[in-house]
Amino acid sequence: MIENFRIRVFRAVAQHLNFSRAAEELLLTQPAITQQIKALEDEYPVPLFDRGGGHIALTAGGKALLPFAERMKQLSDEAFAAVTEAFGQHTGELALGASQTIGQYLLPTFVAGFRRTNPKVRVTTRSGNTDEMLEALLAREIQLALIEGPEQRKDLHIEPFMEDHMVLVVPATHGWANHEIKLEDLKSEPLLVREFGSGSRRVVEQALAKVGVKRKDLMISMELDSTEGLLSAVEAGLGITFVSRWAVRNHLSLGTLKIARVHGLKLSRRFSMAYPVGPEPTGIVGIFRTFLLSQAMEIAPRRIAGINTS
Repeated sequence: MIENFRIRVFRAVAQHLNFSRAAEELLLTQPAITQQIKALEDEYPVPLFDRGGGHIALTAGGKALLPFAERMKQLSDEAFAAVTEAFGQHTGELALGASQTIGQYLLPTFVAGFRRTNPKVRVTTRSGNTDEMLEALLAREIQLALIEGPEQRKDLHIEPFMEDHMVLVVPATHGWANHEIKLEDLKSEPLLVREFGSGSRRVVEQALAKVGVKRKDLMISMELDSTEGLLSAVEAGLGITFVSRWAVRNHLSLGTLKIARVHGLKLSRRFSMAYPVGPEPTGIVGIFRTFLLSQAMEIAPRRIAGINTS
């Protein structure tokens, strides 16, 4: 890092609003963190944090400094990348966030493919539902979010990079297994869904609404906060569900779950990357963006032979 170390410490405390967590992140002691913040406050000289009432909050001065601290990090990262790239190397840190389907079933493959040509880039990842990842992006906790979209946001740029299909999954012994059903049939079976804020849930609800099936017409029996939870619940006979084709590949191969096709229902969607509005990403983020746009479909896991999940 070539930026001012005190600014780096300030940014960590501002992000966590907790001296102990900032110390853990920076591998420092809490007294060292306190000392750096005090020295920075002496430089300006205004208090940057309000420590009253047992809580830490940014003062007006701290709020004014934070966007500049974030820009300093971005400039530092770009400078470091430019210098190393001049010698034919790409180095630095890349913080990615991904919605759960992408994070669990595709992101490891994407990162592995990217690091084959960029082995000196340190990649960190986190996952959650789509809304959580977009909020993490706005809070600058991550640099790029891979989501199930596209979402409509004025404060973020959403760029599709890959197509996905969602499928109706039923227990292996279910009467609908490997059969086509009517839309009306969906109303008679317990349906398992993801939680509010999930991109997958929005896609399913919007697709059903387009063909005249309202949420109140469905027998929604459970909400779960992960795709694996949905699939385990279907295996246990608790209902049926819609998931990405990528999520169910192994279950189909093992024969523990089956697919039912719904006549007249199209559940295609796009996976998208999100980044702040403004110029296209540069540096390591820009390199990863270009990599995804050009190679995502090529490196994605292949369809299991003999199984059509689209």
